[in-house]
Amino acid sequence: MQAAILASSCRGIGFTRATTLIPRLSLLPQITAVLVLCLASLSWAQAAETVWLSSLDVSKTVQGWGHPQVDKSVQGKPLSIAGRKFAHGLGTHAISMLAIQLGGGTERFTAFVGVDDDANNKAASVVFRVVGDGRTLWKSGVMKFGQAAQPVDVHLKAVKSLLLVVGDARDGINCDHADWADAKFEMTGAKPQTTIAPRQERQEAVILTPKPPATPRINGAKVVGVRPGHPFLFTIPATGRRPMQFAVDNLPAGLSLDAHTGQITGALNTRGEYVVTFRAKNALGQAERMFKIVCGDTLALTPHMGWNSWYIWTDHVTDKIMREAADAMVSTGMIDHGYMYVDMDDSWTVKPGSADPALSGPPRDAQGNIHTNKRFPDMKALVDYIHRKGLKAGIYTGPVELTCCQHAGCYGHEEQDARQYAAWGFDFLKYDSCTSSNVPKMGAILQTLDRDLVFNVVAGGRMEANGTWGRKAGVHSWRTAEDLAGSWARIVRDVFGLYGRNEVQRYSGPGGWNDPDYLSLGYLVGGAKTTLSPNEQYSYMSLWCLVTAPLIFSGDITRLDEFTLSLLTNDEVLEVNQDPLGKAACRVAKVDDLEVWAKDMEDGRKAVGLFNLGETKATVTVKWSDLGVTGKQLVRDLWRQKDLGTFEGQFSAPVGDDGVVLVSLKPAP
Repeated sequence: MQAAILASSCRGIGFTRATTLIPRLSLLPQITAVLVLCLASLSWAQAAETVWLSSLDVSKTVQGWGHPQVDKSVQGKPLSIAGRKFAHGLGTHAISMLAIQLGGGTERFTAFVGVDDDANNKAASVVFRVVGDGRTLWKSGVMKFGQAAQPVDVHLKAVKSLLLVVGDARDGINCDHADWADAKFEMTGAKPQTTIAPRQERQEAVILTPKPPATPRINGAKVVGVRPGHPFLFTIPATGRRPMQFAVDNLPAGLSLDAHTGQITGALNTRGEYVVTFRAKNALGQAERMFKIVCGDTLALTPHMGWNSWYIWTDHVTDKIMREAADAMVSTGMIDHGYMYVDMDDSWTVKPGSADPALSGPPRDAQGNIHTNKRFPDMKALVDYIHRKGLKAGIYTGPVELTCCQHAGCYGHEEQDARQYAAWGFDFLKYDSCTSSNVPKMGAILQTLDRDLVFNVVAGGRMEANGTWGRKAGVHSWRTAEDLAGSWARIVRDVFGLYGRNEVQRYSGPGGWNDPDYLSLGYLVGGAKTTLSPNEQYSYMSLWCLVTAPLIFSGDITRLDEFTLSLLTNDEVLEVNQDPLGKAACRVAKVDDLEVWAKDMEDGRKAVGLFNLGETKATVTVKWSDLGVTGKQLVRDLWRQKDLGTFEGQFSAPVGDDGVVLVSLKPAP
């Protein structure tokens, strides 16, 4: 009873911890007990401190748009969530991260979080997360514009490092204005210090891909399709020291080989499957590989590999740029790993009404034939140049009067233009609908030509439409989303998100492929380097290979740094993409931000991607039960081209933030 009275006395003056000392003071006079209790509580109260988040150096916040704001929204207005005003806090924008070193003695973090009212857009949606020492301590779930502020209360005793993270809810960052309102720490030790977020210290761009051996190795696709009587061009992709001599066993009549370049040319008049053996030999050794030529109605038996001008040159592509790209595909060795197509994008035709004399003029002649602009003085000569390199050439148009860049399209002249592309010698057509839905007509026309053109369609980015009619319309690859432009947020939303439903995979296979967009790596438009971290780039390339997407690089091919080249030319990784079975990976497991994707291979192996889409390093596990395999499995790291050992039941690996470990599994002997 006396203890309760004493405790009540201390609480009356704000000393709530006095109760913990009552039993120890039972032998003291009551007045002394009250004084000691109150003095002890006063000492604790004075030691405890409240530190506002906004009193720290929040300039180290990394975010997807704008700049971090102290006690204001990201647009510099008073903090406001669903009409509720806050005096203190951090205004930021997804995707956002602030790292804080606690230094010991921090007891608690509290805040209110939500989308700031200045977003003024119903599409705004974010996810808040508090991560301590690599573990998620608190997560908000998806919060949208107009939703009431959600309280945060996290105990941090013994936690040394903290990350305050705002994600974009996997739908892009448009208007994702986010507030850590009334955010504060309760502490008894040193004041917290902000630091550079781990992912912005940015992992070193470590090259995992081993250098190819000097002895010959034959790479790339193991099968190719061609129509009867149509021109055939294929360069045997092989790494190894030059000079190198090539040979082909059982090469069918109508085709011939250049033994010095490995180029196979000619035409096949008889339908059928022709199994041949490629051979490559240099002074250090030799290699051989089985290969199948299918003469029939189906092209694109594996996803196309090449380069496109868009994300580096946009609407400024020229004849010179295209020739230099072809030169670079050979000089960098990309051709030796299976890259084949050199594709120009929008802006090779006349731009009606342009003040630029290089672009202006009549779009067609009196007979309706399409004109090139002055940047392309001789299209046939350009294509011949690319072909002499052992490569194939791609061109761009759309079923519109004006393309997306306002150059002349092919609407009303589809057949006439298609025959012109074939006469020039093109091998690939990108068909960008822009705002039109008039796409299927061109596919039927291409099938009547005397030359094979692989047909790639961008039709509003709607997978549901493209996948259902694409094959019937003669389409060989169809875009599944809007331009990704190398944005990690869009990759997570439109590829991990869309493909992770395991629905679009049914459309993909030999002859027709889901196309999530180009590989925007290396140096991009304006000479700026990709903003993706090394981990994100490894994940990007791994996912494209797993889902059997076309591998069309769209960075500056004439300025390839060693790291980017290593991403594009790892033959064991590319083998996953070019596997003849052509089966796209599905997501087989997901725990929060940890995902496992698996793909069946023709030789019975499983290609497995262990992805960590979180902000901190984590261990990702693949279980045999998720893959439908049993017993001991040999696990090989494909990026490092290194055997990891024999495992049973499951395999686990540490994976960095937004990173991947890509492995193959095959039954142990």
